[in-house]
Amino acid sequence: MDTSTATVVVGTGPVTIDEVVAVARHGAGVRLSEEALAAIAAGREVVDRLAADTQPHYGISTGFGALATVSIPAERRRDLQRSLVRSHAASTGPEVEREVVRALMLLRLSTLATGRTGVRVEVATAYAAMIDAGVTPVVREYGSLGCSGDLAPLAHCALALMGEGEVRDAAGTLTTPTQAGLTPVTLTEKEGLALINGTDGMLGMLALALHDLDTLLTSADVAAAMSVESLLGTDAVFAADLQGLRPHPGQAVSAANIRAVLAGSGIMASHKTPECTRVQDAYSLRCAPQVHGAARDTVAHARAVAERELTAAVDNPVITPDGRVESNGNFHGAPVAYVLDFLAIAAADVASMSERRTDRFLDVARNHGLPPFLAHDPGVDSGLMIAQYTAAGLVSEMKRLAVPASVDSIPSSAMQEDHVSMGWHAARKLRRSVDALTRVIGIEILTAARAIDLRAPLQPSPVTGGVRDLLRARGIPGPGPDTYLSPDLETASDAVREGAVAALLGARA
Repeated sequence: MDTSTATVVVGTGPVTIDEVVAVARHGAGVRLSEEALAAIAAGREVVDRLAADTQPHYGISTGFGALATVSIPAERRRDLQRSLVRSHAASTGPEVEREVVRALMLLRLSTLATGRTGVRVEVATAYAAMIDAGVTPVVREYGSLGCSGDLAPLAHCALALMGEGEVRDAAGTLTTPTQAGLTPVTLTEKEGLALINGTDGMLGMLALALHDLDTLLTSADVAAAMSVESLLGTDAVFAADLQGLRPHPGQAVSAANIRAVLAGSGIMASHKTPECTRVQDAYSLRCAPQVHGAARDTVAHARAVAERELTAAVDNPVITPDGRVESNGNFHGAPVAYVLDFLAIAAADVASMSERRTDRFLDVARNHGLPPFLAHDPGVDSGLMIAQYTAAGLVSEMKRLAVPASVDSIPSSAMQEDHVSMGWHAARKLRRSVDALTRVIGIEILTAARAIDLRAPLQPSPVTGGVRDLLRARGIPGPGPDTYLSPDLETASDAVREGAVAALLGARA
């Protein structure tokens, strides 16, 4: 579908990862289903009934967090909600990316649509209208501890709904909510709390990362196969029966991808002779399915967690199906934070192996007849020497980013919130790690493509030759004297990021 004009219908059930990507990254609009509107109205009836009760009810007629025992009279409750949002919109630092803010807003809307939060219909529809209009509240990097949800990021979005704070309009211009065309909404009982109490920021970033990692791991399989081919490695180790002796599903997929990429390679056929003494390759070549496969299985686990979280209605207090309003701990971000950290570990390891393959091309002791650094005139030309430096720097950074955020906790709210998840921080560093992995794979593919050309007149496989031709068509030159290298690295990274490299593998991806 054309995601730039599509509309995602938000109902009482979960949105999908693809829908998160469509709204966050491609500008798809949103609207609430009739079923969702009915559920929201029913949930609000419960709040209205309890708001009229003489007994205090948390989040409706009391303060929050460590102030939960303070009863708030009816005439001050709108002030309570307004003050809650204003005080919690306390992020600082650089602006968070537009796609992240749109993702977290969609996911908060999805929870509102369950009817479990108690907001009025007009609040939910105004929130949907803000997303649909492409108006994006300004959220800054630091402020969430990932417990009681992503409070500060979500509070900035609620603040925009109230007509306050800063937003960027559909054109990206920094402005105010009213100048962007939003009609301010006055929040009543429970609504401020319902708008800020969720794991939506970290979950949105997880959904985007899962989408990207699907493409990147397929691209890593393609890159590994290109390296095996142009380093004159053996493909015997990728045989299905050998892989089946260790039946991890991700490993089987990666090995099958590598076999498919290498199919029909004249370079591979050239050294399958009795004279060939190659028995086994270095681990970075031979064990690619095991590492890439483990990363795939980690992604599969993270996707299972994400899909459960997409189904969840996270709020505190929450309205139960039988009409109770109950305090709970479902806002704690640990389940999401853990898998965000797991993915950063997997990404770092895949990148580390990719960089090792890139390095092998440049060393005459290990590249089986290729020129030093794949240079045109070694000594005068440096070839791809510094491209490997760049990959090494990225991998070093990724290893630091792989240190878990979720093992940390700093108590807050006068020790009421004495254990937090740091899931937002886990998500932020995963985004940097995914970008770095994209660049490391791009460098390997660029390097392998030059090596393929240097193996001429031997012919590559249709897939590896297709990758080489893709890079050449995008302006990356073949072997020759040194040229300005940075733009070529960006171009190769873009080809990986956009999925153009993975697409050459076709349906096997």
